[in-house]
Amino acid sequence: MATREQQAAALRDDWAGNPRWAGIRRSHTAEDVVRLRGSIQVEHTLARRGAARLWQLVQGEPFVTALGALTGHQAVQQVMAGLQAIHVGGALGPDPFDPASAPPAVVTRINDTLQRADQIQWAEGRDDFDFLAPIVAQAQADGVPAAFELVKALIEAGTAGVHVDDSLAAARHCDVLLPTRQAVERLCSARLAADAMGTATVLIARTHAHVANLLACDVDEADKPFCTGERTVQGYHRVRPGIEPAIARALACAPYADIVSCATARPDLAGAKRFAEAVHARFPGKLLAYDCSASVNWKKHLDDGTIARFQKELGAMGYRFQFIAEAGFHALNHGMFDLAHGCARRHLPAFVALQEAEFAAAGRGFTSPRHQRELGTGYFDAVTQAVSGVAAADEQCGAVQRVA
Repeated sequence: MATREQQAAALRDDWAGNPRWAGIRRSHTAEDVVRLRGSIQVEHTLARRGAARLWQLVQGEPFVTALGALTGHQAVQQVMAGLQAIHVGGALGPDPFDPASAPPAVVTRINDTLQRADQIQWAEGRDDFDFLAPIVAQAQADGVPAAFELVKALIEAGTAGVHVDDSLAAARHCDVLLPTRQAVERLCSARLAADAMGTATVLIARTHAHVANLLACDVDEADKPFCTGERTVQGYHRVRPGIEPAIARALACAPYADIVSCATARPDLAGAKRFAEAVHARFPGKLLAYDCSASVNWKKHLDDGTIARFQKELGAMGYRFQFIAEAGFHALNHGMFDLAHGCARRHLPAFVALQEAEFAAAGRGFTSPRHQRELGTGYFDAVTQAVSGVAAADEQCGAVQRVA
């Protein structure tokens, strides 16, 4: 086993010579990582593999599209439909304080389902899909220790990339900004966590300064130019939102992040270009991300032609990771409402219409009508056969595996 000094030296060599870390600044030392990671270095295969794949994608593709997923089965459908990455947001359940709704728990469930899909197709002798698509998850926790532990938990769950916001997590919305220094510290906590876990996790620094009008504390001199001098009854400081504070925060965070992002109230190619040019003037080649927000009424702001070319133009500006964080929420709820609305009025014909749409989608690769297969009936039959030599599921479930 290598000594602590040897481990620290290996880390320093990697940070200095590995192109992956070109332009990346750390607030901690290699000795800090060795001291904090413990004597046993656990291999986090999904996180490590996903981070390498995500970094390869954003380096080589014009842009990568990701949709938010609430469930593992949504993630499976995304992969089978052709998406190369998955996004997991921060508010994922009816109770945001429920641990089961926290991003690490959701990432774990998604990766469990993706692994099962991989196991099913492998058992069938196929390798059509790389189901273990990289997952980018939101990490928002107040304070250095909490941010450090949250990112560790996300990596343990198999997260490839982490969205690190600059808003106050305790406020439960994005209208209250952290002081710039604390936003940078949150980002540095995430990098320290990834280094301690032994993964090259892709860190996306996202600022909400373009839209947020409150600041948790005005202690940071970097925030003073945007403070109005007013206070709220909660004690927050009012600040002037806009592109200028967003750029200022992006420049402060860019040295510590792999990708920089800016939340906006509405789609604006001109604003996106201004933000990109400001970042690239100081940090040439720095990758960018863009939230094609589901909170925006896109048709209200843009015509069909602009919508059609929107992502390509963003990609040309350097926005290599483009995501719709709440896509899974909207798809799940609209799909069920539409079906329930029809069944409440037209009864069985409404479900039959859904079933016919599923059959029609089979030509595009949709396989969920065979829901017993998707849930692993054939896989567990193979397990039983391997142990006992009896294909039990053929007798017990064969009649329901097919939709005829």
